[in-house]
Parts: sequence; structure tokens; C-alpha cells
Amino acid sequence: MYLIGCGKADITAFVKGVGMLGYGMYFHTMEGVETPLYSRAFVIADDEKKTKVLMVNAELGFITIALKKGVLAELEKRQPGLGYNEENFMLTAQHTHSGPGGYSYYGLYNISIPGFVKEVYDKLVSGITDSILEAEQHLQPGNISFGKSEFSLDKNVAFNRSMYQYNQNPEANPKLTKDTLNTGVDRNMYLLRFTDAAGNDIGSINWFGVHTTNVSNDLNKVCSDNKGYAANFLEQKMPNRYIGAFAQGNCGDITPRFKYNPKRKYQRGKWDGNSENDYESAKFNGQLQTEKAIEIIESLKRSSAQIAAAIDSAIKYVDFTQVNCNPEFTNDNTDARTGPAAMGMAFFGGAYVDGPGAHPLVAKLAKIPIGIIKMIELTRAKFFNDKYKDAILVKYQTQSAKDIVIEPNARRMLGTKHIDRIVLPAWVEPSIALLKNYFVKEGYKRKPWTAKILPLQIFTLGEIAICSFPFEITTIAAKRLKESLERRLKGKGIKEVVLAPYANSYSGYITTFEEYQVQMYEGGHTVFGEWSLAALQTKFDELAKEMNADKEGREIIHDNLPPDFTEEELNQYPFFKAKWYERKEKRLQKKAMSKS
Repeated sequence: MYLIGCGKADITAFVKGVGMLGYGMYFHTMEGVETPLYSRAFVIADDEKKTKVLMVNAELGFITIALKKGVLAELEKRQPGLGYNEENFMLTAQHTHSGPGGYSYYGLYNISIPGFVKEVYDKLVSGITDSILEAEQHLQPGNISFGKSEFSLDKNVAFNRSMYQYNQNPEANPKLTKDTLNTGVDRNMYLLRFTDAAGNDIGSINWFGVHTTNVSNDLNKVCSDNKGYAANFLEQKMPNRYIGAFAQGNCGDITPRFKYNPKRKYQRGKWDGNSENDYESAKFNGQLQTEKAIEIIESLKRSSAQIAAAIDSAIKYVDFTQVNCNPEFTNDNTDARTGPAAMGMAFFGGAYVDGPGAHPLVAKLAKIPIGIIKMIELTRAKFFNDKYKDAILVKYQTQSAKDIVIEPNARRMLGTKHIDRIVLPAWVEPSIALLKNYFVKEGYKRKPWTAKILPLQIFTLGEIAICSFPFEITTIAAKRLKESLERRLKGKGIKEVVLAPYANSYSGYITTFEEYQVQMYEGGHTVFGEWSLAALQTKFDELAKEMNADKEGREIIHDNLPPDFTEEELNQYPFFKAKWYERKEKRLQKKAMSKS
């Protein structure tokens, strides 16, 4: 029997005018609150063996290193000695695109906010900590059971949004068509059920992959989207005090939208969920997820199977810019490796269904200077020293088909560190003006713009392994990763691997090698190059191999640790109201005065 505690707390960090995190659009700012946001925490302990783990799911776009560090520090401040650390604390996000931004150390994800917002950061740290301490207060003897169930194809819950990309994979057999997009999905929900010693339900956490993008980028209210509605519906339906988290699964290429609506503006994506009202669509999708969770819980009630009380955890920090991939995961290619992060034009073009980005004309224009820059750099490499030559060759070999726009580790855009000299003028795309303001006037001059040292983590509870990572992963990429982890963890007696993305940090997408070559949105945001999935498999395989050994005999070696950002450094890049927003406020004030 375990000791189990469940907790929940508000993390609605609403600050009017601050950008929301997810769509990356300059106009997607917080102007109101449709639903509160919550953090849900689950403490699982084995008192006899003195082991424990902590799983927290937050209704946020993604997790940042800043957030996890802040929560660990706040826990130690408010209740020292709880025993939580980087290894046994897993912090995940359910990936709503209608939550606050501005809580990252890394500048690129603060551009559309714009800036670091201390008020948001403090509220998130405080609220997440509150949920953990509440879980600690409710620790009690209990049991855990595991179940999974597949959504039937008549449930309009999830659809593949990148058909052409998906069909590049040999596993895509038969190929997807416009009428079978709902088959290009992992339609399983995976659920842990928590009960007290008497068998009463006290909580659950489940994983199912569907983007929390029912609520579009043209709506400016904070909202927990489909998974938030699902959690609320479940908690209302279950008796007594109950905490139910709907964590994110393999949703990299999965959307909840399935109805084409030509009346919609291009910029929000011309697709709806079940209704033209996005909030109603989110509720509809959430209800389907709630029904599936209840189905699994009811089936587990009829079974006496429980997870054996055995807890283990491990974490490994990986420098994803220089992973030499195991040929087992590269079709025996012995030269496959990753390189410094780069974001392609396909990324800035956005996801066609869930929300396009830069206008197609901008994307086409940008390809001209991108091609010229590549030609110049490869030509110069022939005449410069080996260090410069090697760096250029590694960049273009590892990024391959990608039209490179931003190199966040090198702090370059369109081939230059002088952002004010970017050839695309600000009037073409307002986000360019924000970028120039942020990186020229306020910018990070010494720190990378996105994280490159990233954590991989494994929790095991009896025969179940929960493997977390800081990426968004596509359906087939997840299938390959899950299979390789299950093969390796068999030695530890693991029978089921659950993938937990959006964990502990964030750095874009993971696509398969084949998907990457066609450079759709997901491939453009697979930042470490065409072998990123193989690198993830390689490093997870190393971690899983060590977990097969007794804890005392493990040698888990970190490539490096993420750089520290001082409070003084963060305060150099605070939130500021962009000029376009100030003009908008003045227009609204004039309008209000004329009415009065």
C-alpha cells in the first residue's frame, strides 16, 4: 500500500495586456478570464522504503526551467525537509494556448508577451506550491491502479492535422485521407486511479494526446480549454473531495478541430470543433475526455488489480545540440547527430489548422534571403578556419531540409546577430517589431534564447513507467519512442510505458526523420535537426538502462546543467506594453469617452 495525497490550487495569473503563451501571436493578449486555471498535485510515497515521487499537472502552455526551480525553492522556504528535488518532482503542463506567458528565462518565448512578467511568475510559483502542500496535508494510505481504453472512431475527439507529413512514415499504412484523419492518432487514454484504504476514489491523472486549441487565437480570455473543462466535469461528477488531472499526451500533430469553416479569418485557422463557438467546442471535447476517464475508472472498480508498492525515479540532463545517435535508431546510419537549435520558416508559418502564423507572402519572401545566406555561409566556410567551417557544416548537415530563420543558441536571426539589420521591415509583420525591440533594446546578449540543456525523467510505479520529456511529439515519433523504451525497461519488469510530454522544461517538437524532410510546422519547430527523435531515443535508452540497475549502482551522467539566470538578469527584460497595444488602448478609451 502507498501513501497518497492529492491537491489542487488556483494559478490564474491574469495580468491585463500580457501576451498568452501558445500561438505566439502579438495580438493574443489577456483581456479577461473565461475559466480559472489550476495546478493539480499528486504525492505518492512508500513510507517503509522512504521513497516518494511528486507529479504535478498545471493548466499552462508549457513548463519552464524557471518555474520548476522556483517551485522547489518555494517549497524549501515554506516547508523545509519535504525531500523534493529535480529527480523525484515531475512538473507537466496540459498545454492550453489561452494561459499567461512571461515566465520563461529564455527570451524567444517572451517575444510576443513581450518580456518577463514577475507578477505572472510569482503567482504560478505560489499556486503550484499551494497545490503540492495541500497534497502533502492529505497524505493517507491508499492504492493505485492503472487502466487504458481507446476512443471509438465515432467520437470526434482528435484528428491528425498534418496528413501529408504523417503519410511520409512507413508506418502510415494505409495512408491517411481527408476522411480518415481520426485514424492517424493514438486514441488510447492512459489513467492512474488513486483510492484510499477503503477503496474510495480520491483522484486520478490521465494522459491523452489532443492539442488544447479549441479556443482560438482571436479570443482574448484566459481559458483552460478542453482538458480544463474535462477536469472540472470529472471533479463535479465524482463523490466527495476528488482531484482529477487531464495531462497531455502525444499531441504534436493532433487537433481537436475537424470542421472546415470558410467564414473564419485565415489568421485564426479556418477550422472549428463541434461548434462555431470555441468555448462550446472546448466543453464538447472535454466532455468526451471526461466520459472516457469515467469509463476507465468504472472498469478499474470491477477489477481487483492494484499496482505493487514500488517507487523509483531518475533524471538525466542532456545537451541536445551534440548527441551522437545510436545507429539502432537511425537505420544503421553511424554519422547521425544533432546540432545547435534552429527554427525554420515552416515554424513561423504556423499550423494550418490550429492557427497560421506569418502570412504566406512573408514566408515566400523570406526564402530568398534564407537561400542567399546559406550560399554565402557555405562558400565562406571553404576559406575560413576549421572551427568556423565545422560549425557551418554541422548546422546545415543536421538541419538539412530546414529553411533556417532563427538560431537561438547562437543568438542569430537570418544570419546576423544585428537584429536591427533584419531585411524584413516591421510593417510587414508586427512581431518583427517586437523581436527587434526585445533583442536590440532589452535583449539577451550573453544567454541563449531557448534551452539546449534539457531534462529526461523516468518514474516507475510497480509495472508502470512514466517517461517525461520537454517536447511536443508527433504520433508516429511517440510510437517509436514508446516501443524502444518498453524494450529497454523490460529488464526492470515494466509492462506499460506512458509518455508524458511538456515536462520540466520546453524546446519545441520531435518529429520522425521522414516527417522532418517535408518541413511542415512541426518539422520547422524540431529545433535540433532531422535526427532529433533518434537523439531522444538514444538518451532515454541510456537513462532506462541505468534504471535497470539498483539505485546504488547507477551512473547517470549529466551532459551539463542549465545556466542560471540571476534575478538581476531577469529584471533587465521586464514586460513592457508594445506600441501597437498602447495605440489600441487609446482607441478604446476614446470610444468609451464618446459613448459616455
